[in-house]
Amino acid sequence: MSSGDVIRGLYEAFGRGDVPAVLGTLDENVEWTEAEGFPYGGTYHGPNAVLENVFMKLGSEWEGFSAVPHKIIDGGDDVVALGTYTGKYLATGKSISVPYAHAWTLKEGKAVRFQQYTDTAIVAKSLV
Repeated sequence: MSSGDVIRGLYEAFGRGDVPAVLGTLDENVEWTEAEGFPYGGTYHGPNAVLENVFMKLGSEWEGFSAVPHKIIDGGDDVVALGTYTGKYLATGKSISVPYAHAWTLKEGKAVRFQQYTDTAIVAKSLV
């Protein structure tokens, strides 16, 4: 299985709400960075930190949050996913549709690094 296939499967699992499958794709020492200015901005280490600081918040603070990739660029151990976030922020009832770029680094079939790039100003408008 190629690195691109691993990441494609991760997004498919996320889309199904299969968080254990997503976490299973992450290395035990994954370095996960959400963009500064994004609601959960910061760097988290390990799958449990990602679960607690990102996925649980997405699941409880948003309705129908999705991260759908339109293109996955497989560069071996480095993979880039280009897509769109959508969802409704429950506290305000405002919806988003904002493009993203995700840079992944894999080692032995596991994601060891994730870096999010998105227009945080568009996301911030839904939070107020």
